[in-house]
Amino acid sequence: MVEDHDKENKVMVDLQSLEDWLTYANDLVPVALEKAREVKGFQGRWKLIISKLEQIPTRLSDLSSHPCFTKNKLCKEQLQAISKTLNESVEMSEKCCKDKQEGKLQMQSDLDALSGKIDLNLRDCGLLIKTGILGEVASSGVESTSQGSGNITELLARLQIGHLEAKHKALDNLVELMREDEKTVLPFLGRSSLSALVQLLTATSPIIREKAVTLICTLAESGTCNGLLVSEGVLPPLIRLLESGSSVGREKSAIALQRLSMSGEIARLIAGHGGVQPLIEGCCMGDSVSQASTTCTLKNLSVIPELHQTLVEEGVVRIMIGLLDSDVLLVFKEYAAECLQNLTLSNDDIKQSVIMEGGIRSLLTYLDVGLPQEPAVRTIRNLVGSISAETLISLRLLPRLMHVLKTGPTGAQTAAIGTICRICDSLEVKKVVGESGCIPLLIKLLEVKANEVREVAAQALASLMTLGCNAREVKRDTRSVPSLVQLLDPSAQNTAKKYAVCCLGVLSSSKKCRKVMVSYGAIGYLKKLKEMDIIGSKKLLERLQRGKFRSFLG
Repeated sequence: MVEDHDKENKVMVDLQSLEDWLTYANDLVPVALEKAREVKGFQGRWKLIISKLEQIPTRLSDLSSHPCFTKNKLCKEQLQAISKTLNESVEMSEKCCKDKQEGKLQMQSDLDALSGKIDLNLRDCGLLIKTGILGEVASSGVESTSQGSGNITELLARLQIGHLEAKHKALDNLVELMREDEKTVLPFLGRSSLSALVQLLTATSPIIREKAVTLICTLAESGTCNGLLVSEGVLPPLIRLLESGSSVGREKSAIALQRLSMSGEIARLIAGHGGVQPLIEGCCMGDSVSQASTTCTLKNLSVIPELHQTLVEEGVVRIMIGLLDSDVLLVFKEYAAECLQNLTLSNDDIKQSVIMEGGIRSLLTYLDVGLPQEPAVRTIRNLVGSISAETLISLRLLPRLMHVLKTGPTGAQTAAIGTICRICDSLEVKKVVGESGCIPLLIKLLEVKANEVREVAAQALASLMTLGCNAREVKRDTRSVPSLVQLLDPSAQNTAKKYAVCCLGVLSSSKKCRKVMVSYGAIGYLKKLKEMDIIGSKKLLERLQRGKFRSFLG
């Protein structure tokens, strides 16, 4: 038997042409069937194997009649694989007939493995014929010049057919090609190749899983096929890798989930597949890249209002506040602050949860060292209605807000002024705010280019000026009236005009201020605002015109 097997191996080595391999495989089928039918033991398993062997001639006929049969080496490799399996079947039959098996359990295992190989051969033949791989590989002319790895379409096809070792090599080449220039690979990715790639995330080999998730991570970062990846079921295996994969697997899956979660629809699916708890655990363990990615993914999920309750129940509030208090990179703190900002937009219970966990103090501490300041200030703005202004002032909120007004970017300044407006709910608080030195800063911000900053600055001044001492401080600042008059501009882009009218209405009690208003052209602006029915513009216009008429008479 050993001599016969050696002869068969020699024949396989000597075969050259595709036609020789086809003939060889076709000739082997009846031999394998005859030998299989002679076996007396393990009848159930051999009956199943025989039924599968009987399907091989049809698959060989379909494969050889394909128009592209002779145009690529995939067909030859497939014939070689089938021939090898048929030879193994013959050898296994002879073992069983001559009672050469090493044990019943071992033989059962060997027969199951043989049955699986025949299944793989039949499946791969079917894929080659039905999915168009043969035509794609034959027609594609794109080659890898740097790695000598052959046709890109062929590499993608190898993800779908053949044994794991071949898929491993194909993955190596594709990862390298994507690293060099992903644009050479992306145009050739289709549903079938992406599906095969996703299936490799659950391969028994840890190395295969790492290669597959590395490639999927690169694809997710490119953003070109995220919808297809998700439709082919990429999320559950990515989440499992995040939970229990190797360090490489966790890092790459974390990055992939971060990029995928930028889509609101996909973010919902991540939560639906049980991804929240693994993401929370990822914030607290692993390397800094994985931690940053999982924290950012949770921030992305927090944008979806219907996910807020799930996130809170899983403990995300405590985790994010913990990150603000920890000695971690500032990017972690930024993501944590943004997550809390999203969670506290409207739900009062969540706001109370953040306050009870000490979130206010943590956010204020972050403001002292953290950049960017905007997410922390916006979160505080969301919370001010759920905590007394007196408490916020005692926590030195105002000095920190003034620092943001002086140094912060536009978004942070807008949020800081909005926070000031929200805490000014009583005359006592307005007095404290006025005495803190905010008013000169707000007047200065009336002159900035950013329209949203000018609007909220004017709104804050209008609120503060309902208190006489604050109005007098605004009046003493020589920049206030000219800046406010400029904000009477009736253009649609200027959204601060109604607040400017309100402020100037308070200042118009002063003869000196009225003169400055007139000299800077307030009457012309107010005539247009009167036609637009801006509240207070008619009354202010009449007061200025009356004062101007009196000056004329004098």
